[in-house]
Amino acid sequence: MASIAVYSVKGGVGKTTLAVNLAWCSATISRRKTLLWDLDASNGSGFLLGVDPRKKRSADSVFADGSEPLRLVQATGYANLDLLPADESIRTLDRQLDRIGKKKRLAKLVEGLAKHYDRIIFDCPPVLNEVSAQVMRAADLVIVPLPPSPLSARAFEVVVDEVRGSGKGHPPILPVLSMVDLRRSLHKEAREANSKWPAIPLASAVEQCAVERKPVGAFAPRSPAARAIAQLWTAIERKLAQK
Repeated sequence: MASIAVYSVKGGVGKTTLAVNLAWCSATISRRKTLLWDLDASNGSGFLLGVDPRKKRSADSVFADGSEPLRLVQATGYANLDLLPADESIRTLDRQLDRIGKKKRLAKLVEGLAKHYDRIIFDCPPVLNEVSAQVMRAADLVIVPLPPSPLSARAFEVVVDEVRGSGKGHPPILPVLSMVDLRRSLHKEAREANSKWPAIPLASAVEQCAVERKPVGAFAPRSPAARAIAQLWTAIERKLAQK
């Protein structure tokens, strides 16, 4: 089993859309049993997958009382892909984790889920707090979507510092330029400056994910965006194979 965190220190960079599409690639292209764990209180992953959250248990209960995470897991409309949805309770999760005082609570939960899944993908909240620190301790790889701007490198440095601060043996980091429009000179310059980074184009198909409530590959498999995301997933699998 391998766990992959999709993480950014700011919102609006396509983090949740990328997490959902990578989870779909894992389940559909690689045919791996995959869990998408939404740790962002907005529950964007559930929305994009067309999954309406149940109200029986709050999402933070697995951290508070050690409840079995599988009790909160919901099936999606796609084979091999399950979702552990978020809700408003996640907003105070960092304070709860501080109060509990167990720095590897999330990692322990992941260990238990490893019996059931080949890949766990985290849709992380865009913050620097105890939640992000615990994700870094649990992840085998961190994907960082970055908009093509002069601030991209700076934002990436912040994430690198955060990951390195998680302790020895920190996970490798893979930066990804998101929402790239090569018609814009600034985007073109950022692409040329970071030519080895994977890039996801700014495309209507990606924006339509929120309308269709489906991953790009499910409704526009031949689109440039779907191909770019599939190529990124292949690169991720290769990187994991090198560990």
